[in-house]
Amino acid sequence: MLLELNISDFAIIERLNLRLSDGFNVLTGETGAGKSIIIDALGTLRGERTDPSFVRASCDRARVEGVFSIAECPDLLPLLDEFGLRDDDEQLILTREIIRESGRSVARVNGRAVSSAVLREIGRRLLDIHGQHEGLSLFNSRTHGEMLDRFGGLTALREQVAAQVMALRQVREELAALRAAAARRTERIQELTFLLEDVRATKLRSGEEDDLVRERALVQNGARITELVSAAYALLYAGDEGGRRAARPAIEVLGAVSAALAELARLDPALQRAAEQASELLYGVEDLAAQVRVYRDAMEFDPARLDAIEDRLTLIREMQRKYRATVAQILERAESAEAEIERLNRSAEHLADLEADEQRLLGEIGRLAGELSRRRRQTGDRLALAVEAAVRDLALPHVRFYVSIERSEDPDGVPLHEAGMDDVDREAPPRRWAFDRSGVDVIEFLLSPNPGEPLKPLARIASGGESARLLLALKSILSRVDDVPTLVFDEIDVGVGGRAGQVVGEKLWSISDQHQVICITHLPQVAAFADAHYAIAKVFSESRTRTVVDCLDDEQRAHEIAAMLDGTPVSEHSMRSAVDMLGRARAYKRRELGTLNVERRNVER
Repeated sequence: MLLELNISDFAIIERLNLRLSDGFNVLTGETGAGKSIIIDALGTLRGERTDPSFVRASCDRARVEGVFSIAECPDLLPLLDEFGLRDDDEQLILTREIIRESGRSVARVNGRAVSSAVLREIGRRLLDIHGQHEGLSLFNSRTHGEMLDRFGGLTALREQVAAQVMALRQVREELAALRAAAARRTERIQELTFLLEDVRATKLRSGEEDDLVRERALVQNGARITELVSAAYALLYAGDEGGRRAARPAIEVLGAVSAALAELARLDPALQRAAEQASELLYGVEDLAAQVRVYRDAMEFDPARLDAIEDRLTLIREMQRKYRATVAQILERAESAEAEIERLNRSAEHLADLEADEQRLLGEIGRLAGELSRRRRQTGDRLALAVEAAVRDLALPHVRFYVSIERSEDPDGVPLHEAGMDDVDREAPPRRWAFDRSGVDVIEFLLSPNPGEPLKPLARIASGGESARLLLALKSILSRVDDVPTLVFDEIDVGVGGRAGQVVGEKLWSISDQHQVICITHLPQVAAFADAHYAIAKVFSESRTRTVVDCLDDEQRAHEIAAMLDGTPVSEHSMRSAVDMLGRARAYKRRELGTLNVERRNVER
């Protein structure tokens, strides 16, 4: 629940600190005093869109901070853990700053900056705001199914249906892909088979092209290579160059040098290092000569080999052009081709498995959706009775409320075996019904406000006052299954006369048994039921207007309610009426609390 609300430089609010009760909180004041601005500020903490116009004139930024107790919100803790935002299991602080110059806003949870999406995800679990025109959710038929399922405790069954529908969608996506590919499956198998046959026939190997290019260069320059190798070997070992007797061979000369230096080193040890270098050079040249000899003896330049190399390179490049890939890429494709051919050959079998899965899931969805539909019908009747009883208390004695549950046929839908079908019907192909994640039902709330009028959708028939009272009736009924801890009502009693005001107050106070309720109201009958009453007023000082909020004591409450009854200045008669009204409200609350305590003790026994 909301423990504390701090607002600064927001619209006409300069500074505001509001500490709230855990029960029924009422905010009253003259029109334009700033009551709805407080609701706007709360909306920013729910992640609603902000506007630079929210920033107080001559200020750079506005700031809204809410301190919430989350001890009663165990479902919120995993979400905070997911985003890494939990500091304390007891309290949570949401902050929103609006910057005038950029028009941007900055959201924070426990001091850490978060996106608006994260703030919305957290804020909507803490606050539910209903304005005087907030009956839009009531008029939106897409929300009716969720309301009905919450009331009947059917959310878990609805989630089972949704899970099966998601599984079916995945199977159908795979089926669609397989069926789309089936048309070219044979073509693809042939394509892959030809690739394998070509690779096997040509015996391609990785790196072969580079090896052939290198070998071709050697064959093309064979004569010159032979000449150079022979000359090098002759100079190193034979001492012969170009067939003519030349200088002594390099090895013979180095051998003589090495022997002379070895002798000198014995005579003069100072030349020992020089003798070792000469010896190392001799060994190196002998090793070099041996390598040149091996290379020379292994040389074999067959002119016919050049033709074979060119033919092989031509074949390789034809393969590259044909498959528009390098040799390495062609080999990689061939390596996976056999597995793909196997998979394609088995696709018919896989298709049959998926089709069986589809039928199994359709049957399971049909079973779950049928059970959900049956229980919805029972729940709808109970909800209709409860709503009619609730709105009778709110001065709508002739209202008829009905939960319409319809469905439409679809050849691709799910089969439902209705209760009561005879054997002949069961032998016929079952009818199939359109479905989505919520099941097969199209749910809509219908209303007849006066005797003799047909049932019609709420949006087409409910007046502003009727919609407010219907919303209140539904909220009082659904609050038992609503997980949001704080419910905010912004003048939803507009259009409700004084005659029904007492019951509106009773309903709002009864909701506060399980929720913190914050209500802005102009009805003194509603304000009399408050557990905490706050008066909002505008103050003019230094050519500026600002909003102030005071928590009223018993005497101040009586004065405020008297002013709501008869205006100012407050008369003695108005004060007596206000005191009587507060007394009646206290007596009603004591009676109800006594009854509730008895019921709780009976349950505990």
